[in-house]
Amino acid sequence: MNVIYPLAVPKGRRLCCEVCEAPAERVCAACTVTYYCGVVHQKADWDSIHEKICQLLIPLRTSMPFYNSEEERQHGLQQLQQRQLWRLGIPRSSDQQVLFLLEPSLPGLQMDAFLPGLHMVLCKYLIEFCYTVAQKYLFEGKHEDAVPAALHSLRFRVNLYGLSSVELVPAYLLLAEASLGLGRIIQAEEYLFQAQWTVLKSTDCSNATHSLLHRNLGLLYIAKKNYEEARYHLANDIYFASCAFGTEDIRTSGGYFHLANIFYDLKKLELADTLYTKVSEIWDAYLNNHYQVLSQAHTQQMDLLGKLFENDTGLDEAQEAEAIRILTSILKIRESTADKAPQKTIFVLKILVMLYYLMMNSSQAQEYGMRALNLAEEQQLDVHEQSTIRELLSLISTEDHPNT
Repeated sequence: MNVIYPLAVPKGRRLCCEVCEAPAERVCAACTVTYYCGVVHQKADWDSIHEKICQLLIPLRTSMPFYNSEEERQHGLQQLQQRQLWRLGIPRSSDQQVLFLLEPSLPGLQMDAFLPGLHMVLCKYLIEFCYTVAQKYLFEGKHEDAVPAALHSLRFRVNLYGLSSVELVPAYLLLAEASLGLGRIIQAEEYLFQAQWTVLKSTDCSNATHSLLHRNLGLLYIAKKNYEEARYHLANDIYFASCAFGTEDIRTSGGYFHLANIFYDLKKLELADTLYTKVSEIWDAYLNNHYQVLSQAHTQQMDLLGKLFENDTGLDEAQEAEAIRILTSILKIRESTADKAPQKTIFVLKILVMLYYLMMNSSQAQEYGMRALNLAEEQQLDVHEQSTIRELLSLISTEDHPNT
């Protein structure tokens, strides 16, 4: 049964909805430690993130039982340890793997320290996992789905670091961006001002966090059509991202991209074009480096273990979704002026070919490759350009049919 019976709830204990913190009326039947105000929020949480982390919440939200003796306590801890390792996907014979994970923060780990240590590792894992899932939803334009995942990341951060920690800022920013995507500007402002206040109080806030804060403030002012403030914050985003990662890093490219969008909307097309080119070049350099390594590896076909090399972008799912969103947005703009500058359109198409090839999505890679080749032939571009595209298509075709 999913319904909560009020008489079964201990006196003085208040059960709250995981999504909206209203009084709960339902409980997840699978984990029995997560509560909801109704079916709508239960389904929203399940579809967003809960299905992926349901069993991992049990050890975090279940209190320790009472033991009558030290022997029973030690036995109970060992059993609980094994169950938690199993939920993490670690075999019973692999305790040392967890000890290795915990060793940097908990040297000289003993059984009594194992449980809180494992809780800390699990909590940190869930913080990053929920954050990445929420980010991916945002880059895919699924703002409603991003909210529950972002809320989970925020709650785990509060539990681990406290209410005043700067570690809460990334989760606030996710919730702000999701709110902007849903058209809830006032709610987005509340999250952003909370993040800004937390950063102002902190003495050890990283350049990367400053960058994210200014980027989201820039997006807020874009939504409010205050382009002057938006440019100010995006310039700061680029500055702090450059300090943290370098001017040519893909993590800096987002600031250039949003700034280009402002200039494009203001009809300052030359400035926008320069920045779109900058973003394209950054992604081309990054993906081309991975592509070259793989293309050289494929000349041997097999690695030392006799296994085929696997394609890899070096990105997590959220970063891949961001790359797709940025590059397809630039492509749409380039294609609107393809008759004036076909080389720029082909350049972005080739970047998308490399991205999807490295993501092991051959059908999409071939589609963009054929579009690039057709445009090159239609515009009668030089033979070398056409040859480069054909080489890409040939490599993708070989990947699809390795025995032909």
